[in-house]
Amino acid sequence: MIEANKECDLSIRIGGLVLPNPVMFASGTFGNIVDGYPIANLSRLGAIVPKTVTFSPRIGNPPPRTVETPAGMLNSIGLDNDGLMAFLERRLPALSTIGPPVIVSIAAKDEDEFVKMAEILDAAQGVSAVELNLSCPNVAGGIDFASDPRKCHVLVARVRQRFSRAILAKLTPNTGDIATIARAAADAGADAITAVNTLLGLAVDWRRRRSRLGGFFGGLSGPAIKPVALRCVYQIAHAVDIPVIAAGGVTNVDDAMEFFVVGASAIQVGTASFFHPMAAWEIIDALPSALRELGAYSIREIVKTLCEPRKACDLRKTREC
Repeated sequence: MIEANKECDLSIRIGGLVLPNPVMFASGTFGNIVDGYPIANLSRLGAIVPKTVTFSPRIGNPPPRTVETPAGMLNSIGLDNDGLMAFLERRLPALSTIGPPVIVSIAAKDEDEFVKMAEILDAAQGVSAVELNLSCPNVAGGIDFASDPRKCHVLVARVRQRFSRAILAKLTPNTGDIATIARAAADAGADAITAVNTLLGLAVDWRRRRSRLGGFFGGLSGPAIKPVALRCVYQIAHAVDIPVIAAGGVTNVDDAMEFFVVGASAIQVGTASFFHPMAAWEIIDALPSALRELGAYSIREIVKTLCEPRKACDLRKTREC
């Protein structure tokens, strides 16, 4: 029997890190905000994931860097950022005062640089976790570590030796077997898998016979990629025993719930923030009601409860198929 007044538990655990709720922004869509979000309370987010930082400053790809597509967008930012030390000095202090845990997204040109960044961040105050961006399609070699299970395992294992807090491995859908890559990351010590980064795509101006992006190819995101992301999350969740954080087309609470039942423990809102800035907060507010529809009072109760293929079940009677 559903108790209408019973409070729902939206918290989730990633390694030793507990998030108050499962909703956060995807890296690159939150940005390096230091003065607060003008229209909402950032302290209500489950975690803060700033734009990916690299060890040295990067100027990124030439413009144009974004283009709208049907049901989504292509971006070719190219990891434009001021570098790790500038982030630690100018951005992190303000971000760490907002309230939610700060998960720092990092990318690097090779294993040694990833390890060096992780070691520096492990000594920094205000860092709750790192998200290893192993899957950016807009830089040379950006998906190498997320398309080769051996490389992924070695990298995550080396970072694990140098970073004492939670590690998230962000994977790409631009690979033939994402479950194998996820298993390699988990076996090496990752505490969670973030799935997925953008799909590699192209937008063309046929009159000028040119790409619409200065970087030629770009990463496709938004509602258009949700079916691919759902498939990836499902496959990963059945391959590993660590939490999966879903990204790719999350716009409303229905999208979030779809990802939870296929296997995600948390979600990241990305492209939706550009056309509906309040999407993340609306999802947080709607989650208790959505959980009660399934007779549940916590995210944990509904994670990975999707009926298996060709199996019949009635979720009104049981959450186990």
